[in-house]
Amino acid sequence: MNLTEKIIARAAGQERVSADQIVTASVDCAMAHDMLGPKVFADTFERLGGKIWDRRKAVIVADHYFPAGTVAQADVIALTRKWAREHGVENYYEGEGPCHQILAEKGYDFPGTLVVGTDSHTCSSGAFGCLGTGIGSTEMAAVLATGQIWLRVPRVILVLWNGKLQRGVMAKDMILKVIGDIGHAGATYMALEFAGSTADALPMDERLCMSNMSVEAGAKAGIFAADETTRLYLAAHGCERGFEPLRPDANADYEKVLSYDAEALVPQVACPHGVDRVKSVSEVAGVPIQCAYIGSCTGGRLHDLKAAVKLLRGRKIASGCRLLVSPASKRIWSEADRQGILGDLADAGATILPPTCGACAGVHSGLLAAGENCVSSTNRNFRGRMGSRDACVYLASPATAAASALRGRLTDCRELLQEG
Repeated sequence: MNLTEKIIARAAGQERVSADQIVTASVDCAMAHDMLGPKVFADTFERLGGKIWDRRKAVIVADHYFPAGTVAQADVIALTRKWAREHGVENYYEGEGPCHQILAEKGYDFPGTLVVGTDSHTCSSGAFGCLGTGIGSTEMAAVLATGQIWLRVPRVILVLWNGKLQRGVMAKDMILKVIGDIGHAGATYMALEFAGSTADALPMDERLCMSNMSVEAGAKAGIFAADETTRLYLAAHGCERGFEPLRPDANADYEKVLSYDAEALVPQVACPHGVDRVKSVSEVAGVPIQCAYIGSCTGGRLHDLKAAVKLLRGRKIASGCRLLVSPASKRIWSEADRQGILGDLADAGATILPPTCGACAGVHSGLLAAGENCVSSTNRNFRGRMGSRDACVYLASPATAAASALRGRLTDCRELLQEG
C-alpha cells in the first residue's frame, strides 16, 4: 500500500484497502470554522440528535470573520461562539489565526490520523503524515454526530523532488510548478504524496504550504511521510505523544509518478484568474502592482516572514504600493515580534494585520479595488477572490511578494538577493 492507503486502512479498521474502494472510516479530528460552521450545519446537526460524538475531537475556530468587518460577520462569530459553548466544545479558538495553522500548532494534526474540516484547505494537515481533507458543512453535521465518514480510497500521484533549491526559491514555487503541470483538475479525487531528498529536507512550515495547496490541483489530500522533522515540530508545540511513522511499501501502487529537479526550479507565479496559469517570474516580470500580501494559512508562517524580511530589512517599499502582512497565528505574530521581524517589516512600509483569513478570503482587512494588481502569498487567485472582480491577483512566494513590493512591479527576488 501507499501512504494514503495505509492511513485510510487504519481509520477504517482494515488490514488493507485499495484505490476506488468505498470504506467507512473513524474520524480523529473534526474541524469547522465560522464561515462554514454552525451557522450552516446547526439545524441539520439538531435533526441528527444534537450531541457531539466526542467533544475532545471536535474543533471550532473563528478565523474568517475575525475581527468582524460588518455587523453580519459579528453576528456569525457570536452564533459560532454560542453554539460551541452550548455543545460543550472544549476546543474553541477565536482570533488565534487561520484554522489550519491552529490544527498544526495545537497538536490536532497527528501522524497516521484522519482529519476532516469544513474548508477545502484542510489538506494542509497532510504535512504531518496524516490524511486531512475538506468536507461539506452538511456532512460535517453527520461526522459530529457519529464520528464516522464514508470515503472512496483515492488514487495517488507520487511527486518526487530531488536536489537543492536555488537561493530565493521556496516551497510555494515547488507546489505552483506541480499545479501548473497537473492543471486545476488534474488530481481530482486523488491524493498527492510528496517525497524525495528536497521534500524530506523541507521544514514543517514549507511542508504545510505544499500540502495546503494540493487541493488547487483538485487533490483530496497532500501528504508527507512523518519523520524527525515532524516529531520535533510536535514537541516544540507541546505535543509529546510518540508515534510510529507510516511509510509506503516498496511496491506501492501509484496512478503516476512526477519527478522534478529542484536545482532547475526558478520562482513561479500563478497568473489571473487561475491557480494553474503558472509561469516563471521572468515571463511576467515588470507587471505593475498596487498591493503585495504576505500571510494566511499558506504563506504567513515564521519561515515566510523571515524570507520576506531578509529582502525588506533596511529598505522601503515602492511609492504607490502597499504591503499587507498577516502572520498565520497569534503564536507566530508574537514570535515574529519578539525577533524584531514585525518591526523591520513595518519600518519598510508594511501594515501589520492580526492573524486572520480576512484579506485572503476577500471579506475584510484590505480588499482590492477595481483595476488593482496584487501579488499574494495566499492560495487562490479566482476572479473577485480578494475584493473587486475587476482586480487581478498573482500568486507567488513570500520572497517574490516582498521583492515585488520593493519595486512596485513583479520582480524576481533573486535579483535583490544578489544585490545584498
